[in-house]
Amino acid sequence: MNTRDRLRDLRAALLQHGVDAVVVPSADPHLSEYLPARWEGRRWLSGFSGSAGTLVVTAEFAGVWTDSRYFEQAAQELAGSGVQLMRLTVPHTPEHLDWLCATLQPGQTVAVAGEVQALAMQELMESRLAARGIALRTDLDLLDAVWADRPPLPDPPVREHRAEFAGAPRGERLQRLRAAMAAAGATHHLVSSLDDVAWITGLRGSDVPYNPVFLAHLLIGPEQAILFVPPGKIAPELGRRLAADGIVTADYAAAATALATLGAGDRLLLDPRRVVQALAAAVGDDVAVLRQLNPSQRFKAVKTPDELAHIRQTMRRDGAALVRFLIWLERQLVTRPLTELDVADELARQRAAQPDFVGESFATIAGYMANGALPHYRATGSQHAALAAQGLLLVDSGGQYEGGTTDITRTIALGETTPEQRRDYTLVLKGMIALSRARFPRGTTGQQLDALARAPIWADAINYGHGTGHGVGYFLNVHEGPQSIRPVVAGETGEPLAVGMVTSNEPGIYRPGRHGVRIENLVATVPAGSSEFGEFLAFETLTLCPIDTRPLAVELLGADERGWLNAYHAEVEAALAPLLDSDERRWLAVRCAPVAA
Repeated sequence: MNTRDRLRDLRAALLQHGVDAVVVPSADPHLSEYLPARWEGRRWLSGFSGSAGTLVVTAEFAGVWTDSRYFEQAAQELAGSGVQLMRLTVPHTPEHLDWLCATLQPGQTVAVAGEVQALAMQELMESRLAARGIALRTDLDLLDAVWADRPPLPDPPVREHRAEFAGAPRGERLQRLRAAMAAAGATHHLVSSLDDVAWITGLRGSDVPYNPVFLAHLLIGPEQAILFVPPGKIAPELGRRLAADGIVTADYAAAATALATLGAGDRLLLDPRRVVQALAAAVGDDVAVLRQLNPSQRFKAVKTPDELAHIRQTMRRDGAALVRFLIWLERQLVTRPLTELDVADELARQRAAQPDFVGESFATIAGYMANGALPHYRATGSQHAALAAQGLLLVDSGGQYEGGTTDITRTIALGETTPEQRRDYTLVLKGMIALSRARFPRGTTGQQLDALARAPIWADAINYGHGTGHGVGYFLNVHEGPQSIRPVVAGETGEPLAVGMVTSNEPGIYRPGRHGVRIENLVATVPAGSSEFGEFLAFETLTLCPIDTRPLAVELLGADERGWLNAYHAEVEAALAPLLDSDERRWLAVRCAPVAA
């Protein structure tokens, strides 16, 4: 079946159920970013493979709303499919809801599966649509009606995070959570976000691509917690260890039934942006529902000193793998043909040789020249570019290690570069350095700092459409909340950066059809002293890998910027040289040589 056939069948299901429009979000029952195959319905129906997008289908229309990271990719993948690309003006905004309100008529009905719709979004949709006289149904999963070979639930086993890396024991984490619950006045707490469940329980899995998590809901009560997980995923011995810590297991499908047993006097804490409508609907009217951010979001975002020590060691190992990859790329490029696929394969091979490596933290983005202008580009067997000894190659990649999660972008000169490429590259580096050098008072949010990275780029009347930074988990999701560094979004308040948070720093410039530049390091928030004006914080750069100086327009760098770059490269060389052989150390010394005015 092709996209048009699938849309035809979906429209027949709409007619059968008396529904005028269906919304298919990029989500699963845990509102994950990366989805198990069973919930890749938006991709299956539309053909658009990006990780963010919402599909709306009516009898006469089909469209995918996505943000600027995916405009070029979506235009290519949706061409000829009968699905329109709907460009989001502001990322993370429900502009499809505006379209529905403007297009549908009073008395018509919209359907969205309640098992994949966040409670907060469902309530917003219901309110907006009701004001127009439009009904909302959340009891239909129309994908089941048209997706005959829909994949089953994933079944890989769950395991414990290795003890030498795991940090605080489960019992201690549950104790912290119950203290936070008590402070909020809650007797129970429902946790559905998979990274929170994994962090609280100290367990890891492989149900979701790239993120070491597993499908589960967790209901924490005053004395006992219930882990709802598909049958067969918890080995008996692991189940006994969980029970000893006050966690019993139950069938994944039983979460709604357990919530329905709560009664008068119970007070349930849940995060309306991280719990789906279908589960929230199971809670009885006599249960007080307390809405707030999952406490574990902030707990796990602040890495402990031991976790940061493991992360620093992981960064050294990841950096050594990247150096070997860069040497391979430089030498192979002059001896045989290479493609973007070869780049991704070699990066995976080099990381796999490192101790405690588990897997990639996301699909490698290796974009040569015009493909580098697609921020979330992914080369495939049917669509990829051959490399040449000229221009720019953008490589964004990362690894999952027992001791941390990495995410790094380097833009590499493969040969001669143009003045435009060199200027863009240098402006991006200036933005990255400006944010790296920031010093700011405690309580500052990433929304306040975002402009530091953009200012050198704005000065040339250029901008980029993605955020500047996202939180990064500790052997967990590569994209982790609650902090971020991005422009202000209406109606949202930013999360203050706290000591121990790990965040990316990744400005960019993208020129469609020509090239893209992004340079990314991970940074940890650290204390930076105090004064009569209070406590101040700064960033420690964690990522250890040379930044290519060959495409620099050095004359655009100020003395302080050159000083930062030279100090960073001295640190990189000192940290990585002991892990490399003599030939690799000589290459590293050249790439880390100081930049002069």
